[in-house]
Amino acid sequence: MPKPRVEQISLQDTPFYHCVSRTVRRAFLCGEDNVTKRSFEHRREWLEKRIIYLSKTFSIDVAAYAVMSNHLHLVLHIDAEKVKVWSDITVVKQWHRVFKGTVVTRKFARSEPIEAHEIEHLNERVAEFRNRLMDISWFMRCLSEPLARKANKEDECTGHFWEGRFKSQALLDEAAVLACMTYVDLNPVRSQVATTPKKSNYTSIKQRIAAAKNSKQPECLLPFIGNEQKEQLKGLTFDVQDYIALVNDMGSIQRDDKRGVICDRTANLLERLNITLGSWQEITQDFKILFTGPVGTLEDLSRYYTHLGRQRRSHIQSCRYWPH
Repeated sequence: MPKPRVEQISLQDTPFYHCVSRTVRRAFLCGEDNVTKRSFEHRREWLEKRIIYLSKTFSIDVAAYAVMSNHLHLVLHIDAEKVKVWSDITVVKQWHRVFKGTVVTRKFARSEPIEAHEIEHLNERVAEFRNRLMDISWFMRCLSEPLARKANKEDECTGHFWEGRFKSQALLDEAAVLACMTYVDLNPVRSQVATTPKKSNYTSIKQRIAAAKNSKQPECLLPFIGNEQKEQLKGLTFDVQDYIALVNDMGSIQRDDKRGVICDRTANLLERLNITLGSWQEITQDFKILFTGPVGTLEDLSRYYTHLGRQRRSHIQSCRYWPH
């Protein structure tokens, strides 16, 4: 039986989580229905705009995403420290970007006087909103529900659009984060709906490549900040050009089976991660098959399960694929 989402999150171990939502039956998230010849490509824009909107609303950063014909991949980073320092008024206004709130919180947002008997209610709601703004379940709910309503209205039908629950997995070290991001960004290339990462529409890698041409990084994505010495900054501790080179090289290998053809940037990055090209190729190509649970070393998984209070150590066999 699936574990409640709260029992799969351990911020002591990692702020990074890979989330996947899939549509039911023949519901189309985007793409073209080969039976009816009806196109649903416009729904990609709905979803991408919503992802960007929510990344500016929640205290959750988007590290990578890919919108496919019947499913969506996201790599999310929970910024618990950011939401903790938000003022009460900021928390309420951020929450009101996605929900109406209550009569009292709306009065508070408008800077209207709060009655003495309303203060306890306000404090409870602020604390509740603060927790929800760093909760990936609420993030995914706010992403999926509006799109489901719009899609059902467009399709003139009712019922479930998405599968009952999104899947999530903890990414327990920097190699796991980078492998999962690479896997997500290469989904269109691996599925042969795009020939290169640069042409992979509605993916984070396309945004990163476009921004990098102007020596910038997309504002809506968690940035790459270089090495670990930049401790004062929040972001991915790799160079953005190294990551783009890595994704391009893996895309070329997976598309053309050009084994061993990688640039110096990629070779140096794999050396830093202490992993061979062959292992990295297998991991990034078959990530969802090899890892159905948390991703990391045996030591990482042991700590993760300990902090969750779980005695049963699942997914231990997948550790054999991971660098030590």
